[in-house]
Amino acid sequence: MTAPAMDASSCSGSEAFALRVLGTSMEPEFNEGEIIVIEPEGQLRDGSYVLASHRGEWIFRQLCRAGEGWCLHALNPAFADLALDDLSAVRGVIIQKALPGRRHASKRYI
Repeated sequence: MTAPAMDASSCSGSEAFALRVLGTSMEPEFNEGEIIVIEPEGQLRDGSYVLASHRGEWIFRQLCRAGEGWCLHALNPAFADLALDDLSAVRGVIIQKALPGRRHASKRYI
């Protein structure tokens, strides 16, 4: 998912916010059109789904250990892993997903 028009300054540092999934990079777990809820102060750990800044764009990936460092991993194998210099690029942890209009079709990630 990329969200180049997102203005991260519009939310307070600790306020959870929601975005719509765009693209196919996180299929099959996250499909285009689903809503994800991001917790800015969520605990980062290997395997967490995160929102991060990469080359001027906001992207949604899985945070994974890569040797001594970290990478952003797309669940769809058509997309390459992206190395992270450090964790400062991570904006928050995905804590929930939902289908618009289907309140009972949600899943939590905490």
